[in-house]
Amino acid sequence: MPAICFYISGHGYGHASREIEVLNQLPSRLPGWDLVVRTSASPWLFERTAPPGLTLIEGACDSGVIQIDSVRLDEAATVRAAAAFYADFARRTADEAALLTRHDARLVIADAPPLGCAAAAAAGIPSVVLSNFTWDWIYEAYPAGPPHDFLRVIRDAYALAEAGWRLPLHGGFAGFSRLVDVPFVARIATVPPAEVRRRLALPAEAPLALTSFGGYGLGAFDPGRLECGERWQVVVTGRQPPPTLPESVHFIDDDAVYAAGMRYEDLVAAVDVVVTKPGYGIISECIANRTAMLYTSRGRFPEYDVMVAEMPRFLRCAYIDHDTLLAGRWREALEALARQPAPPEHPPTNGAEVVAGMIVARVGG
Repeated sequence: MPAICFYISGHGYGHASREIEVLNQLPSRLPGWDLVVRTSASPWLFERTAPPGLTLIEGACDSGVIQIDSVRLDEAATVRAAAAFYADFARRTADEAALLTRHDARLVIADAPPLGCAAAAAAGIPSVVLSNFTWDWIYEAYPAGPPHDFLRVIRDAYALAEAGWRLPLHGGFAGFSRLVDVPFVARIATVPPAEVRRRLALPAEAPLALTSFGGYGLGAFDPGRLECGERWQVVVTGRQPPPTLPESVHFIDDDAVYAAGMRYEDLVAAVDVVVTKPGYGIISECIANRTAMLYTSRGRFPEYDVMVAEMPRFLRCAYIDHDTLLAGRWREALEALARQPAPPEHPPTNGAEVVAGMIVARVGG
């Protein structure tokens, strides 16, 4: 059967979660087509939320950013990793082109590994980049380490794509022959907030703040230090409960959300505030589900400045510095955020449907 192949960065959850939303739109629109995914992102995310029957081929298809935790990154290590990955790019491209041929791929969607674009060109098939940034834009911000010869390799690969399908909150995309702006691809809750709270034994009425720091965690954060006042309660998710858990803090095992017939975005919609670092995935979910965001900085990541500048248009948000965050002094910020008026805009969040339609039109399905 013909196939569409998605090359998805394994850096964080955001790339995979938004592409899964697109993937979920395709089986009904393209019956008889295979969906192939190349990624180093966690397989469990696809097993729980992606359509059944797709072919998941694990392995790194870009080098991403080296994280210490969710709010700290290692610039020098990031540059070294990128230089090593792109040093043998020609071999990687040949291997991936052979893979695409074996799977009878007719289109490559890259979010946003340049390798997908180079391999598609070598296999004689079209590619598009579906993302809110390109990796050359990220890496050019890091001056430490060896010369950035790999930036030319990345840009040359992106230039082989027939278009950039650019998501909101974007940066980069220099050198693309054609750009098409698409709406937010977001995960939208399907379970009513009251039902989510009931299934997860959360307070029905109390204001809730959800900590969300992805797969990299928050290092020295100790929920036992939280000072949110009598009114606010906090939800912490993960694989293991924290050693200290005050009465006002509710731990929910990651598996429990899915075992209760829900997805993470249902939990986002059921709380009042998400406490996090800005990333496309969690921002788009807060926008789609009209949940406020209390955010902290995330190291020198060019995407951060774009998001901080743009997101007040679309959601209630406020900043908290690292020291105050880790000390647990959240009450004042949460109360101020709760008093904020609604944002001036509510943008469309049906990007998954729009992009799926574009894919179908491109392959002639």
